Amino acid sequence: MKKILIIEDDSFLQGLEASKLKKENYEIIVASTGEEALTMINEPGIDLILLDLILPKYDGFEILKKVRETEGLKNIPVIVFSNLSEDKDMKKAESLGANDFMVKSNFTLDELVEHINKILV
Repeated sequence: MKKILIIEDDSFLQGLEASKLKKENYEIIVASTGEEALTMINEPGIDLILLDLILPKYDGFEILKKVRETEGLKNIPVIVFSNLSEDKDMKKAESLGANDFMVKSNFTLDELVEHINKILV
């Protein structure tokens, strides 16, 4: 079973994402703050990170940078799933190594699952 780390501070949305992905037979672990995320990214066996950018403590850009700089983590696919939709934010995430950038308001959970399945299959 593939393991996904959801880094999302909105507990309602985090719950929706986790429920949907569990139904798709993914193992889910969650972090609600940047600080938690920096601990959780070292959990063994993570196959994909679903990353919000606006987080308490450390933002998603800092977490993405840390993932890409860390041997053993740098090849984990990262999908940025954020409400930030400005070009500069997308370009910054891309330059830091995000595999995909999805604006939350433009996608359904089914479409999110499709993106994840494409990356993990």
